[in-house]
Amino acid sequence: MLAAQQALIRREVEDGTGAAVGVETVRDGAQTGLRLWFDDLGRARSPIVELVPRGLKRYEARLRFASFSAGTITQMQVAQPEEKQLARALIRSAANGAEVTIPGQSLEGWDIRDSSFSIIALQKGVEDRFGADALTATCRAMVIPMLAAMAELYGYDPILPPEAPTLEGEIEGTVLISVVRRRERNPRNRLLCLRIHRPICGVCGTDPTAVYGDAGNIIEVHHIQPLSLAGEPRAYDPETDLIPVCPSCHRAAHTRRPMPWSPDELRAILSRDG
Repeated sequence: MLAAQQALIRREVEDGTGAAVGVETVRDGAQTGLRLWFDDLGRARSPIVELVPRGLKRYEARLRFASFSAGTITQMQVAQPEEKQLARALIRSAANGAEVTIPGQSLEGWDIRDSSFSIIALQKGVEDRFGADALTATCRAMVIPMLAAMAELYGYDPILPPEAPTLEGEIEGTVLISVVRRRERNPRNRLLCLRIHRPICGVCGTDPTAVYGDAGNIIEVHHIQPLSLAGEPRAYDPETDLIPVCPSCHRAAHTRRPMPWSPDELRAILSRDG
């Protein structure tokens, strides 16, 4: 039954990691699971996550390295300290909804030392575990953090939506071209921020998807230091410099200019008014 949801799982994982993935079925004892890897590396060179149902209401996700992944591991070992920090933060985020273990190492300071490295996550109490909602939640809880952490260490180009086609006005008349100055927002930072902090408002605690269902995919990522005030382009740490906020809190933050209300200030206002 898990195999029938391959398309759903691939779409969810690609949306959550920003990287194209390959998927295939795998037998694990009496259970049929799924194996996922980075498409650009190929299965033989990629870190692999196997997602397998266990018992009646559990899923296990296990990350390991493929047979010919020595070059991939070498590249990950020379990742920058901030990249390793973000990878560890992503794995810690998985521990919010699952039991996560890294054999022989801690969640706080793990490193990929050789091809024996693995991460094991177990999610319990999964109702209707082959349903779309349960599988989506399981991917977000375990599979996405694991692969996103590996992508952060290896380095990857995010999947970007295609640019909208340029439409020339044939009836409406002259097309006016405006040149505006804007600062680019890194889509990778948004992905990492939502993975680390979860898509829940960091100010008021609202979970838009719990309120609106499928129409609730409206969480926004707020730069605690506005991009407009940054003198030069700089690296942003998705764990400390960015915060997910609902549209209402985001709009409230920017009612003060040039420096928006901070998350702590907004929480204080909510607490006072409540």
